[in-house]
Amino acid sequence: MYEALLQLPVIGVDTPQLIFLLIAAFAGGAFGAAIGALPAFCFTGFAVIAGEAANLVGVDAAGTSVAITGAPVTGTIGFGAVFGPHISFAAGAAAAAYAAKKDGAMPDPGDGDYHPAKDIAYALGTRPDVLAVGGIFGIIGAVGTLISAGLALPWDPIAIMVVVSAALHRVAFGYPLIGGGDRNLLDMSPFENEEMRAATDGGEVATDGGYKRLAVEPWLPHQYKWANVGMIGLVAGLLGGFIALSTGSAFLGFGISAASLTFLNLGVEKIPVTHHMTLPASTAALAVFPDPTGTTKVIALLIGGLFGVYGALIGEVVQRVFYAHSDTHFDPPAAAIVVATLTVAVLAIIGVFDSSSWVPLLGM
Repeated sequence: MYEALLQLPVIGVDTPQLIFLLIAAFAGGAFGAAIGALPAFCFTGFAVIAGEAANLVGVDAAGTSVAITGAPVTGTIGFGAVFGPHISFAAGAAAAAYAAKKDGAMPDPGDGDYHPAKDIAYALGTRPDVLAVGGIFGIIGAVGTLISAGLALPWDPIAIMVVVSAALHRVAFGYPLIGGGDRNLLDMSPFENEEMRAATDGGEVATDGGYKRLAVEPWLPHQYKWANVGMIGLVAGLLGGFIALSTGSAFLGFGISAASLTFLNLGVEKIPVTHHMTLPASTAALAVFPDPTGTTKVIALLIGGLFGVYGALIGEVVQRVFYAHSDTHFDPPAAAIVVATLTVAVLAIIGVFDSSSWVPLLGM
């Protein structure tokens, strides 16, 4: 298996370079587990801001990028083996799923409302087996992204592996892929009514270590109502489009969104999660016209706002189906970015958009 991967021509990396990158991906995944998935993703945001800012002022540096941009800091650090979400974030989420089933690896949940495997803000420290799990999932994320990018599959090659990695860690560690039983997966009213999960005898269930859980666990308790999600999507989308059209960078808005989650990680209430709004918006705004000016620039900005809403609503559907009823973190923004970037690619292929911006187009 590994020999075949090393010889794959589609990834565009020679064997020594691939080995070099996979060793780094192991370390990146383990480090993501050590500091926690969400803190690692906050660093993704800062690295992307730094990289894109350097590009804007004309700074160049030697480096090898295997991600979706040629910028050394953005591609190698922010989207690469150090803080690439497919490596550090996905591995941190997988390690949390593993650690939640091991005595002493995570705090005693007591009567916590959520499954502890969803606590992606928790730093898992230095336990060797937990870090090894992170490292393995870091390699999985790196290999999958290289293959997706090498085949020019028409979506964000990083986001798709965040999604695939989440599904893999659920299967690998014995968690339900969706959960929910016979409940309406889109219905959030059990959360609003503070309903607890029911046992087979009709009482409240104590599961996974003897703690009680809400019947429905929304990804963001402050960001799940349709109107609220749509509104923040519009706002973030317009800003993402504006940043992209003003700077030419499809990733700077994403970096700002990701870095803003530092405040969420620090416990500031009601900080919105917006990177699945700003990235599709920035991408669409840059893709729709070859060189927008005047009226076409206004139209491109509005299309950015539309794609911000689109990404926001897709993310909400994903959280209701794949997050709220299961036990581990399944990232709604990553799934939304996959769908939104695929949409940009399709619109480019059929000629509605001038290009797909940075999104691969099946070798076109």
